[in-house]
Amino acid sequence: MEQPESDTVMDDIEAMFMVNREQMGFVPEEKGGDVAGKLIVIDIDSETGKELKIDCTKFGSGAYSIPISVEHLKFETDAKFILAIETAGMFQRLVKHAYWKKANCILLAMGGVPTRSVRRFIRRLADEKRIPVYVFTDGDPYGFLNIYRTFKVGSGNAAHINKFFCVPQAKFFGITTQDIIDYKLPTHPLKEVDIKRIKDGIKNDPFVRHYKQWEKALIEMAKMKKRAEQQALAQHGLNFVISNYLPDKLKNPKSWLP
Repeated sequence: MEQPESDTVMDDIEAMFMVNREQMGFVPEEKGGDVAGKLIVIDIDSETGKELKIDCTKFGSGAYSIPISVEHLKFETDAKFILAIETAGMFQRLVKHAYWKKANCILLAMGGVPTRSVRRFIRRLADEKRIPVYVFTDGDPYGFLNIYRTFKVGSGNAAHINKFFCVPQAKFFGITTQDIIDYKLPTHPLKEVDIKRIKDGIKNDPFVRHYKQWEKALIEMAKMKKRAEQQALAQHGLNFVISNYLPDKLKNPKSWLP
């Protein structure tokens, strides 16, 4: 899809002044993610101009929706980590069973490839409160090289502002080929587009070439010719992700990818 002319102009302005468009007061047309758990967001009441404290533990089965501009927000938290989740379904399951309370964490639904506001929200929160960030995606090339890679190091066509939106301290907490084996997960065969994405990533992507663990993970997936979704964990019970998978991951940092 061709980039709209207005976006191209904004890209040029961002590059010229080395600030992002949100800092200049421009509002992008995109929807933010959802947040639940051990976090208080301090916003400004539009009517009174006073600070408004939003407790993300008080939404029941719902969640706080990240605004499209997050530069003015402040945070209060004693959470141990942020868990950024690819799918809304997995996010809702963890919220429903108050996983954030069990693990003393912040849950955040990315909704696929995270928007600028989601990435900026997490980057500011992680930097200011010095909280680890774990990313939980499907075990497929899209989750690896589109969602996670964009989240951690930014996109190639926005190098001039990646410092505002990438989250370099992030660790990959999602489904790996080893998880498929260890947990005997149901899988889907790789599609032609998946295989092409893997080959291109190994050959051309600076992110993969820098992190040899990712190169190895992609080679293993290409050999296995299989991918698995987060929901595959439900084969062992609907709450297996809470009772076993996530606790196992937390106990074993060696299973994380950079």
